[in-house]
Amino acid sequence: MTLTPAPAPANPTRLQSLLEGLARLFTGDVLIYVVKRLAQGALTLLLASALSFFIIQLAPGNYLDVLRQDPRITPETLEAFQQQFGLDRPAIEQYFLWLRNILTRGDFGVSFIYSQRSVSSLIWERIPATLLLSITSIVLTWAIAVPLGVIGAVRQDQFIDRLVRIISYIGQGFPTLITGLLLLFLAQQLSPIFPVGGMTSINHADFSLFGKILDIGWHMILPTIALSITGFAGLQRITRGQLLDVLRQDYIQTARAKGLPENRVIYVHALRNAVNPLITLLGFEFANLLSGAFITENFFNWPGLGRMILQAVVAQDLYLVMASLMMAAVMLIVGNILADLLLKIVDPRISLSKMN
Repeated sequence: MTLTPAPAPANPTRLQSLLEGLARLFTGDVLIYVVKRLAQGALTLLLASALSFFIIQLAPGNYLDVLRQDPRITPETLEAFQQQFGLDRPAIEQYFLWLRNILTRGDFGVSFIYSQRSVSSLIWERIPATLLLSITSIVLTWAIAVPLGVIGAVRQDQFIDRLVRIISYIGQGFPTLITGLLLLFLAQQLSPIFPVGGMTSINHADFSLFGKILDIGWHMILPTIALSITGFAGLQRITRGQLLDVLRQDYIQTARAKGLPENRVIYVHALRNAVNPLITLLGFEFANLLSGAFITENFFNWPGLGRMILQAVVAQDLYLVMASLMMAAVMLIVGNILADLLLKIVDPRISLSKMN
């Protein structure tokens, strides 16, 4: 009788390896660090919400002042609105009532200017458009600025380096406000090559899936450029400066003396050590996704959070403004945590337990 050998155990799949790597990442000091930072973030949110609420209350008047100018609205209706929104109560009582609704029901209140719709539903409705525009801007900025910064450092003081520096100086001299106005003027002059505003065309619903993607991408060109130029200029200069500092270190000269290929010296040894400050910067850029979209979305009529929140600030829509400020604070906290975790992945020598 012939015995058939048992089959060899199968090698783990890539998915299993990835899950095991993530499990190793969120153990030990990493898990303790994340829990500690989340606890600190909760306290930060509480203090920021209280400060923001009372600062908003210092502004003269409220949303009902707009309604008082409408002769069709009776004093009885205004009184009913004041009681409904709690505007007749002291500011500190309004704040704790708002905080209690969030903690117990996850209710951020209702919007005054959007027909008393839930603030949460309004934010979830607009956030995909803002994230699409902002994340595309970050990807484009890093995909262009980091390689140009490396080229500038490797070819220091050569023609290509001087050209890139001139471009970055010009980019830093054009903030988003000016860039958006110039691109909007350009779109009007070149219409219909570039759309003047909006996220989709009038007949967007009639397109195929691929056509809808192209249509949205076509409308994203100018807003993405407006959102990227200033960030590109700063990131390119930081990349160049960091890489130049690393290339002057003794271990880089030693690596070259050992005969290692120049590409290996630059992209493996030098760039890996120069990237840490850039990762920290990425955390702050993630936090600035919302603030950077304010001007751009308003100029290009982009249906995102920035445009909606700007309208809420002008109309003194209290709960919608508060929810947007809290979301910006959450993005700042999450961005810093993600940046620290990326630093740990890139440089395992970093001890998260020693980080503030």
